[in-house]
Amino acid sequence: MTQELDLWFDPAKCLINGQWLSPSGGQELPLSDPSTGACIGAIARGGAADIDAAVAAAEAALAGDWGRANAVERGRVLFRLQQLVLEKVDHLARIEAIDVGKPLKQARADAVALARYLEFYGGAADKLHGQTIPYLDGYTVYTLREPHGVTGHIVPWNYPMQIIGRSVGAALATGNACVLKPAEDACLTALAFADLARQAGLPDGALNVVPGLGSEAGAALTAHPRVHHISFTGSVATGVHVQTAAAQNVVPVTLELGGKSPQLVFEDADLEAALPFLVNAGIQNAGQTCSASSRILVHRPRLDEVTGLMAARYGALKVGPALADLDVGPLISARQESIVSGFLDRGADLEKAAEGVLRDVPEGGNYVRPTLFAGVTPDHVLARDEIFGPVQVIIPFDDEDEAIEIANGTDYGLVASIWTRDGARQMRAAKKIRSGQVFINNYGAGGGVELPFGGTGRSGHGREKGFEALYGFTTLKTVAAYHG
Repeated sequence: MTQELDLWFDPAKCLINGQWLSPSGGQELPLSDPSTGACIGAIARGGAADIDAAVAAAEAALAGDWGRANAVERGRVLFRLQQLVLEKVDHLARIEAIDVGKPLKQARADAVALARYLEFYGGAADKLHGQTIPYLDGYTVYTLREPHGVTGHIVPWNYPMQIIGRSVGAALATGNACVLKPAEDACLTALAFADLARQAGLPDGALNVVPGLGSEAGAALTAHPRVHHISFTGSVATGVHVQTAAAQNVVPVTLELGGKSPQLVFEDADLEAALPFLVNAGIQNAGQTCSASSRILVHRPRLDEVTGLMAARYGALKVGPALADLDVGPLISARQESIVSGFLDRGADLEKAAEGVLRDVPEGGNYVRPTLFAGVTPDHVLARDEIFGPVQVIIPFDDEDEAIEIANGTDYGLVASIWTRDGARQMRAAKKIRSGQVFINNYGAGGGVELPFGGTGRSGHGREKGFEALYGFTTLKTVAAYHG
């Protein structure tokens, strides 16, 4: 494993208090290559004792050098870490591609995004201000933004680097000390990031990483009585468990969960501009993206045209191993392949407009063909449930009101996009769509590190990215001084 991936750390260990330690139970978990299905090594199977040690290390860091560091010093640590990430962009991309199964170009974009998060939060660290509040005569009242203390971070396997950047980066910038539990299916870049942070001068204990199973290490972290904030990205079902556990300790939780994000294509849409977004937003990372655009809502006068253009693009999509760097890689695991294949079976009654092409895929890999379904009704299971695979459905609508009704017709509300040249329609639709982000004549705004991100409904609550994340990782203290 270390030879193929060229790792400079031992993935079968936890990083606690600046030291690489074997898990307390002495157990490991196998690590599989999604492209081949082969076992390529092992990671640590951390448990409750390791989480407890990590929390204690974080507390010690807050009582020591990290707790005494001012905002400028915290920002400088993040800037140094950003530079180390940039120096290792290609190295990190290769690790991520093999670990997650995504094409190299997508993995490299994630590494670059990680560096950008660190740059943004490094620069923002000393710019998070309190306020003075006009009050009664004889009083001076002001507010302070203070860190929660020990924060827990549970990141998923689909975008480890990006989600670490927006979560851990913001938490460190505001002076928290972090315990990170990466997904057992893909935790290598989390470990790499933590070691680079140590090299950048982050004090021991300010960032600790404990790999392991969600039911063991993850459960111990969310229920820990001395963790003061939890950030979780993942499935709705697990998010409910996380919030329930944290509630026993009255701990705030940021949840970024699932999505069933629509793109609304009106009759006057610029299809030449829209087409790349319509397809790419659904198949990026093999569709394993919470904000993936899995529903394409099309004004009926343009239905045949949009279907034909998207089908042509789908037919040209090439699917293969991560290091082949094609359009689409494998799914993360055999389990995820089975789930997506099950959804495809449930779409047997639908019109299949197009499929992608498999290219020299190893027999043991977790591959499915990207699939586009046309003429789907809003109540079909493929139009309502999150699939988390490279599957999109085209749903026709007759007027603006129907388009909004269909867009809001799922339990999710994470991202939406509106394609129209009509400025008034843009504003009306953006206000009426229930979604944490709405894009007009684009989708995703190039990643948008600066743009607050989060959902409504079963897509979760709280906001990450931008300055909103800094507010979420701090608590507000009001000081009222009477001086007569």
